[in-house]
Amino acid sequence: MRQRSGIILIEDNKLALIERHRAGKHYFAFPGGGVDEGETPEQAAIREAEEELGILVEIKQKVAEVVFNGNTQYYFLAEKLSGEFGSGTGEEFDEYNPVYGTFLPLWLPLVDISNHNVLPRELADLVVRSVKAGWPVEPVVIIEEKR
Repeated sequence: MRQRSGIILIEDNKLALIERHRAGKHYFAFPGGGVDEGETPEQAAIREAEEELGILVEIKQKVAEVVFNGNTQYYFLAEKLSGEFGSGTGEEFDEYNPVYGTFLPLWLPLVDISNHNVLPRELADLVVRSVKAGWPVEPVVIIEEKR
């Protein structure tokens, strides 16, 4: 069982996402990746933000746990501390690999989230609701069906 961690980063009413074209599918994902051995989910989220986005973030709170295919994904509300968005140097930026697909960090306006294939969908909807109504006090558990 593999754990993953991701961030929810919002600036100027825009959500930081990764645009992906992979295996014939086009979708947007929250920045994040696998939790390494000896690493906490929070530490993994911070590391992944630096690798994928080129920025240093501070974790504000755990917003959700998404269970997908028996694996748990942790999502944290984060705040940018420093760095230049889009300057990540993680392995995702190596030469194009048809198995891995494309990987493009971008800002998507919150008002457009429902018009795009943002995954996990329930998490994207939770983010839009929470920006308007406030973030949940306790992390929301989302059980995601197969895509």
